[in-house]
Amino acid sequence: MSIGASILTSFYAQRVGRQFLARTSLNVQQTRHLQVHENIAYTLLKSAGIPTPPFGVAKTPDEAAKIAADLGTKDIVLKAQVLAGGRGIGHFKGTNVSGVVMCETSEEAKILAGNMIGKLLITKQTGEAGKICNSVMVTTRMFPRKEYYMAVMLETSFDGPVVIVSKQGGVNIEDIAATNPEAITYIPVNIMEGLTVDQVNQVVAALDMKGEGKKITAKIICNLYELFVEKEALLLEINPFSLDLCGEYFALDCKCSFDDSSEFRQKELFSLRDWSQEDPNEVQAAKFNLNYIALTGNIGCMVNGAGLAMATMDLIKLNGGMPANFLDVGGTATAETVKEAFKIILSDPRVEAIFVNIFGGIMRCDIIAQGIITATKDLNVTVPIVVRLQGTNVDIAHQMIKEAKLKVISVDDFSSAAKSAVKLALIVKAANSMNLDIVFTAKGTVPKETSNMSK
Repeated sequence: MSIGASILTSFYAQRVGRQFLARTSLNVQQTRHLQVHENIAYTLLKSAGIPTPPFGVAKTPDEAAKIAADLGTKDIVLKAQVLAGGRGIGHFKGTNVSGVVMCETSEEAKILAGNMIGKLLITKQTGEAGKICNSVMVTTRMFPRKEYYMAVMLETSFDGPVVIVSKQGGVNIEDIAATNPEAITYIPVNIMEGLTVDQVNQVVAALDMKGEGKKITAKIICNLYELFVEKEALLLEINPFSLDLCGEYFALDCKCSFDDSSEFRQKELFSLRDWSQEDPNEVQAAKFNLNYIALTGNIGCMVNGAGLAMATMDLIKLNGGMPANFLDVGGTATAETVKEAFKIILSDPRVEAIFVNIFGGIMRCDIIAQGIITATKDLNVTVPIVVRLQGTNVDIAHQMIKEAKLKVISVDDFSSAAKSAVKLALIVKAANSMNLDIVFTAKGTVPKETSNMSK
């Protein structure tokens, strides 16, 4: 590798390292990928010729006991199939049973599975609400002599796939990126050329493999990359990739995510999606082609376009408020879609005001207005609604809202509308704290205030 290429790779590696660190620090990140359970990841790895420990999936305690007996070993591990990190240090609600437990007999496996299946697992990632465990993976406990990290990731900093490896496996890769970034090697791959022999040799050298381990590692990284491309993955992460006491190599854990835009080509894979692991409101929003992410504030936001949605949330925060959600109705919304968006926003008990901010280009303002009218009449909306409409059919929309005699506050200026939403949320919050009901009646048009932001 030339000095220039080395410097460039180092620069990009630092960017990726920072993104590793940012994984848990972002407040808003729209999820656009499929995640699958560990047992499905194991199945994918095995199909690609990557060795895993023997395993089975149980949905009942009896099934867990049978799989444990069939393994023919006293080294048995039960892993809760929950899409959350930190399962091993988490616990099931109301018990001290963790998400990863070990036992020696099928009878013990049955008892432990009974304490896991159908229960809520609480980890750092799930919060106190926890996530339901519908199945457990029963597998053989391995005894690693060495542990490595190995991943293929689609990374914009490299304009394509990058192979990431480290000799420090079995630990949180974000921690390694923070404390010892030099321990991580990044090998960008030209998507048109694929993984080259030189790059495979780089992987082997970076992991300091010896003897037969060189051939095995070379084959596994090639198989992992081929699986990455074949399944249109965003991430395939083996952590740890381990050498056991008997000199055999295994993938002991695997995290996968796949591009949602490939669903029409990867139908079999996407049919394995576990909707029980996702936010019910996000699931409902997806049915109506809405992009929704719950946040922690008290001002519900309904916007069209991700850029305007982000700007709306920024302006709310600038004026001292906190958005309760990210909700993008897109450019093809109908009155029914808008009503469903209101339902989703109002399902959050923390919402104390709603800000509807629409720029009608492809999306017509009169359709949004009809949705607002239908929602306010059918859903018994009690929180104040601030509406800012601009663009296609805006005059028709204003007239529709006026004739419907809705108790909504129409504000044309972006900045003024955001300020109004924040003020109303504060009023409602104060009233709620004193157990009071309040009714809003507009005396006239809300005055426009100067703003350097585009309408």
